[in-house]
Amino acid sequence: MSTDADRLARAWLTACVEPGLPSVCSLLAKVGPREAMRAIADGRQVPGVLGSSDQTPQSTARAVLARAEAVGLRLVCPGDREWPTALDGLCHAGVLHGRGGTPYGLWVRGEHALTDLVRPAVAIVGARSSTAYGDDVAADIAAGLTDAAITVTSGAAYGIDAAAHRGALAVGGNTVAVLACGADVVYPRGHDGLLQRIAHEGLVVSEAPPGAHPTKVRFLARNRLIAALTQAVVVVEASWRSGSLNTLKWAGQLGRVGLGVPGPVTSGSSTGVHLAIREQRADLVTCAAEVREAISVIGSEPIEGSPTWGLGESRTTDALDPVCLAVLESLPASATAAVPADRLAERCGLDPTTVRQVLTRLTERGLVSCGEGGWRMRQRRAPLPAE
Repeated sequence: MSTDADRLARAWLTACVEPGLPSVCSLLAKVGPREAMRAIADGRQVPGVLGSSDQTPQSTARAVLARAEAVGLRLVCPGDREWPTALDGLCHAGVLHGRGGTPYGLWVRGEHALTDLVRPAVAIVGARSSTAYGDDVAADIAAGLTDAAITVTSGAAYGIDAAAHRGALAVGGNTVAVLACGADVVYPRGHDGLLQRIAHEGLVVSEAPPGAHPTKVRFLARNRLIAALTQAVVVVEASWRSGSLNTLKWAGQLGRVGLGVPGPVTSGSSTGVHLAIREQRADLVTCAAEVREAISVIGSEPIEGSPTWGLGESRTTDALDPVCLAVLESLPASATAAVPADRLAERCGLDPTTVRQVLTRLTERGLVSCGEGGWRMRQRRAPLPAE
């Protein structure tokens, strides 16, 4: 467990220092939260950070914790039981766009324990200006993952993020929203009801302090948390310069699985996804079952009903050896047309004895029958339509 003094220091850092500054993360790892707070507050040289002298760090930290308690937030710190150890991998994941490192602490809204909810978890992210196709796919994948007891994580933005959260909630599951603003701030404004429901049935998480507003750099910092808290990042619709591709890149730097859902080749909303798949930064997936297979131990999550490669759906003839298949394919396609065995032997280039032996085996399989005029294909019922 983190001490009270450490907790105060981390609360101050979240309130007075921009999230994900590599210089601060490095200092924090070297000297710990209390000494890092002193160094920054005293104005000592810490690249990228200005000291704060308007009031004591302790009083600032206590005010932040009081405000958090008033709006239903709690601070989760490294060493707490609720701290996901998966976040610790950020200290070795490098830097993107000037942001990186393990968060100083996380502000959490909701009753669930964060550790419990993100084990396992998959992120679904994508375009804010999504299409109906993208929304439907994101919601379907989210619902399928939730049914398999996998938490869906996203950023609560318009478009794909919202569709993913709603897909998880629609089947009574948990979902985690990671924000670039305070966990008590409604952003975007139109998601007031959605964020309330996520907080009630899942969790809302942020490294920004209570009341903080989103900025561009905070979104970039937030993306690394979405990737770190999950086992895989699924991108559904992303253009060339989509922020979702930043999250996908973080997944690669963290050793997480990168996945992409293809869209129509004519859709500008999917150009970034297609490029990521082509450059092998993301594996192609189309459904929740394929996502589960991608994050599971090899062979533990086989996809039921997968078609045989290159053959489409499985057929009764798939298991036939080449000789049997040659005889069967030499029969007329119509079940009403019959051919004598000797003539059939001429057609397939086999001797009559072999052909008769094969026809017996095909009869046992229910594929052919013998009647007036010779041998014919058996009439097979069409498969019943799927319900």
